[in-house]
Amino acid sequence: MTTQRDRRQVFGEVAEAYDDVRPGYPAQVLDLIVAYAGRVPAAVVESGAGTGKGTALLRTLGVPLTCVEPDPAMAAVLARRFADDDLVSVVVSRFEDWTPPPGGVELLASAQAWHWVDPAARTGLAAAALAPGGVFAVFGHEFGFADDGLREAMDDVYERVAPEISDRVDRAHHVQPADSFDPDELSGGGLFGDVRMEEVVTVLPYGTSRYLTLLTTFSRHRLLPEPRRAALHRALAEVIDARGGVVEQKLTTVVCLTRRIG
Repeated sequence: MTTQRDRRQVFGEVAEAYDDVRPGYPAQVLDLIVAYAGRVPAAVVESGAGTGKGTALLRTLGVPLTCVEPDPAMAAVLARRFADDDLVSVVVSRFEDWTPPPGGVELLASAQAWHWVDPAARTGLAAAALAPGGVFAVFGHEFGFADDGLREAMDDVYERVAPEISDRVDRAHHVQPADSFDPDELSGGGLFGDVRMEEVVTVLPYGTSRYLTLLTTFSRHRLLPEPRRAALHRALAEVIDARGGVVEQKLTTVVCLTRRIG
């Protein structure tokens, strides 16, 4: 059985591809965060910054931004991306092992990464990183398909070639249900309050080759045996090419906002 620790190590194997094909975040996400906070924060910490998809958005705030990323390969891409930026600093560390600044910061953010932090400790760690009244923003994409017919055809391929990662209920083979973050965990314990959920929906086209590269950046696909993954991707390519060679990804960016009490 694959462990969480195993799965979070696979992204560095394809760090450059991850940076190239994973979608960034729309400006509306930052608008929601700032509106909730009521002001632009004086400083920001990002947990699980990866290669900088969320970082690029947070950087537009124009304030000091500390990026905590545990995977050295991912952090290397991130550091190169912001090498000449005095406002961005990169710390190669698990969030669980990182020490926040005295007094905390006004905004802690995590883009598509909070589920990798130890579930037993992460709420307390988030509170410890924030100043009293500070805002915690967790956001990430749910990947879907704009074309229901293409989705059904791809479901058939998954069930035939790689049934272990097929899921007709979720209909989104990029997403690992075990990786999901439940915002209800922030409601208990007296550390956070005023939990709000927002969504931003966009559609992004991927040509066949680029779409298959995108699939290689998801842990479910990376953990398939190489021959199985190659067979799956060949079969998916045939389906996509037969339908015009483009996958329109429906991205639902879910934003969870909450505030530290005290």
